[in-house]
Amino acid sequence: MNIVLISPYEIGRQPFGLAAPAALLRHAGHAVDCLDLSVQKLDLARLAQARLVGVYVAMHTATRIALEVLARVREHAPQAHICVYGLYAPMNQALLRERGAGSILGGEFEPALLALAGRLQRGECEAPAETVVDFPKVAFITPERCALPALSRYAHLVLPDGTTRTVGFAEASRGCKHLCRHCPVVPVYQGKFRIIARQVVADDIRNQVAAGAAHISFGDPDFFNGPGHALKVVRALHAEFPQVTYDATIKIEHLLRHRAHLAELKETGCLFITSAVEAVDDRILRYLDKGHTREHFIAAAGALRQAGIALAPTFVAFTPWTTRRGYLDLLRQIAALGLVESVPPVQWSIRLLVPAGSYLFNLPGFRERVRDFDPATLGHPWKHRDPRVDALQKSVSQCAAQGEQEERPRSETFTEIWQLAHRTAGQTAPPLTAAHFGEAIPRLSEPWYCCAEPTEQQLVSF
Repeated sequence: MNIVLISPYEIGRQPFGLAAPAALLRHAGHAVDCLDLSVQKLDLARLAQARLVGVYVAMHTATRIALEVLARVREHAPQAHICVYGLYAPMNQALLRERGAGSILGGEFEPALLALAGRLQRGECEAPAETVVDFPKVAFITPERCALPALSRYAHLVLPDGTTRTVGFAEASRGCKHLCRHCPVVPVYQGKFRIIARQVVADDIRNQVAAGAAHISFGDPDFFNGPGHALKVVRALHAEFPQVTYDATIKIEHLLRHRAHLAELKETGCLFITSAVEAVDDRILRYLDKGHTREHFIAAAGALRQAGIALAPTFVAFTPWTTRRGYLDLLRQIAALGLVESVPPVQWSIRLLVPAGSYLFNLPGFRERVRDFDPATLGHPWKHRDPRVDALQKSVSQCAAQGEQEERPRSETFTEIWQLAHRTAGQTAPPLTAAHFGEAIPRLSEPWYCCAEPTEQQLVSF
């Protein structure tokens, strides 16, 4: 049976969420095409032959784009059953069904996708409609990436000296043991965590290195949810490919709890760690149930610096509890730690997204702060009680976007935001020095972020 799997967007990564199910479906005898709309056009000829079209939504931006894509899939592949799968599928299932999706799969979706393909092939049901959110231990086989665009077409690693490396993308685990209230993983996985067999991870990395990867970006929600598993993965990576470097995402509390392992991460090739710091206001961190404090963040930054690993912190800079002075405090703390060059400017403008089913609704009185779910933004809109904070967020967003468009140094854009925030708080901005900016760190050419509005180019590129 002909199957087309589509990924709208995944932060410049070659999507595991296409490569892994493609391997399982081909192993079952199906003919599978893969389309990644972040670097390819929507191939109407391939759609015309498909009996099943699977659309993978791993993140907010991907889902926004998918809603536009579904209409064209329905138009050009009326014979196909449409399945939307991935993290954002269950929480947006009503809207996705309105746009033509027949099946919605979440959690560990591969077994349900395989079963759906089998039923369609056997003709047991002409158009089975179902919602499956399950967490079985998936018997993964080596992902098949041959039908995806070359790694060179995706985001690359930029080193401080300006040289670049081709990047591969791997997953060693999925889900998360933690229940951070704002996290989109939580409403689906609800504290569940699943590992991917080390041999499968090793084989996937080996194939990507053969395809040109010199750096591996691990996409696990938290690489140290299972530190024993993670360490075995990177030991094997380093033993076989000592020249290959990597990065991963790790919670602040895990960086401190497992700080004894940081030296080994450095020895095995870890260049930088992304960590969702979110805020430096302990009150906001408690609301988000992040599991760390401002002092923990400072300690983790010091531990990584001592280990020789760069920290790439991310933030939800604007929340219903953010104040103008509080925002200024965030900027001052980053400058004091010399981390300005470690933070993409977009991070200074990120606004809290409240998706359907968010655990933020467990906070007393939070529902009164937000409006009804808005299908246009895939979230519950909110306005700050102080309109000056919303105005500041818009100004910072414009500044960050302009800096990115003009390819300004991060320090230059930060300086402009620094001055803007001080003016908004009615204060004179003190001068910044090179010590505040810190050293440039290795980074991916496409910034990591929790959520953002898709650009017009993304929406029309397919």
